[in-house]
Amino acid sequence: MIREKMVRRSVDGCFEVVMRSNHRQLAYRIMIALPHDSPPREGYPVIYALDGDAVFDTFAQAARVQTRKPHGYDPVVMIGIGYPSGQLFDMQRRCYDFTMPAPAENLPLRPNGSPWPENGGADHFLDFIERELKPELSRSFPIDHARQTIFGHSLGGLFVLHALFTRPSGFQYYAAGSPSIWWNGQAILQEKTIFESAYAGKRDTPKLLIMVGEDEREHMVNDAKQLAVGLQYSSSIHAEFAMFECEGHVSVLPAAISRTLKFALSS
Repeated sequence: MIREKMVRRSVDGCFEVVMRSNHRQLAYRIMIALPHDSPPREGYPVIYALDGDAVFDTFAQAARVQTRKPHGYDPVVMIGIGYPSGQLFDMQRRCYDFTMPAPAENLPLRPNGSPWPENGGADHFLDFIERELKPELSRSFPIDHARQTIFGHSLGGLFVLHALFTRPSGFQYYAAGSPSIWWNGQAILQEKTIFESAYAGKRDTPKLLIMVGEDEREHMVNDAKQLAVGLQYSSSIHAEFAMFECEGHVSVLPAAISRTLKFALSS
């Protein structure tokens, strides 16, 4: 079990363990923040955060503050999914894990002119989360399977949308920060259309929070806003939108993390 292999991190209550996926034996650094309080009767809610090397510590500390009793939310297990490289944003790995296959001609030029890393592994990564990571965590900790959240930013936000539109029962709460809707000619919108048709009128509609910084590139802001507005009229989902004033693509992260905790734990 994961619990037996965990190594303590420098922050109290935080641990990490390396897991390898069945697909290609890819290594992931799994970071875990465990609450001090006893679990609710149904178990702990859990939040999975992509780009864990960049966001896990902030998430863990924010969760610890916002779950303080008597006025805080229920205690939560915080999971960061990162990489052995320890890079804040490991572009080689995240580009493969967070994206759907895209031909080179459907991708914009990168700022430094270099070719895009290998892409298209999103479904394999989702398999890892659903079929390998989640069962391991459930064997080690009391988890409330009805209160599971996934958070991702940028390409990670794209992945969150892909997970929602293709496997909507995997989580109950989906938090997409600054999602890269532009990927592969906005192919994610085709997935949205299929999802809405297949999931219309379902009783247990998932909840989606789309977030973006006011000072991000115009197309990022417009794409996020248009997607959120369109989904707010959908019977397939409960959608919320948040835009943070004076924040750019990276500076938006602390605000998005705080809002995600409220989104995931206030209901």
